[in-house]
Amino acid sequence: MNQQTVVEKTVIYVKKTLQQQEGSHDWFHIERVWKNAVKIGLAEQADMFVVELAALLHDIADHKFHGGDETMGPRVAREWLTELGVDREVVQHVSQIIADLSFKGAHTQTVMKTKEGMVVQDADRLDAIGAIGIARAFAYGGYKGQALYDPEIPPTLHASFAEYKQAKSTSVNHFYEKLLLLKDRMNTEAGRKMAAERHAFMEQFLERLQAECGVTFERPER
Repeated sequence: MNQQTVVEKTVIYVKKTLQQQEGSHDWFHIERVWKNAVKIGLAEQADMFVVELAALLHDIADHKFHGGDETMGPRVAREWLTELGVDREVVQHVSQIIADLSFKGAHTQTVMKTKEGMVVQDADRLDAIGAIGIARAFAYGGYKGQALYDPEIPPTLHASFAEYKQAKSTSVNHFYEKLLLLKDRMNTEAGRKMAAERHAFMEQFLERLQAECGVTFERPER
């Protein structure tokens, strides 16, 4: 099976698998990450077959929706690609990117080991910031039943992935605990350029939101 056919079949598979997924991690999120990964990957001269497959499959079984099981996403991706007859080295590369991709807390390192991993991580992080990042943050917060904001729950820069997953938070706190940190964690030059404008928009949004709510959002010390 040629590479283009593998990608096309993977698109169909991901669309079908995520058709009932909530709005912040649905097919349209995958599609945006895929498009940005292609743009960044071409600029970085990455292996585009690996980049496209990792972008398409990066949330195929996100731990947030599968009981916190961090191994499920890489495993499902590995099984799917093996079924398609993809070379073992590519399967391993893609599944490793998926395993290492996600943000795990302000004080936890999530270093990608390959250029392709850096590209996909940047593409995923771009979709977490800017206007779409704002929309996704509140969509997911609503799905989780979180408050929009609560002065009694200060934001925290978590020291571990376990702490990050388990801590009580709000949608606004998520900006200070993760989203506003992403600009400085981009891996690629193309990613950094794209992130700067989106970051500035989030800062403007939070200033306006504070003014309309008549509150001051607490910022944790880095």
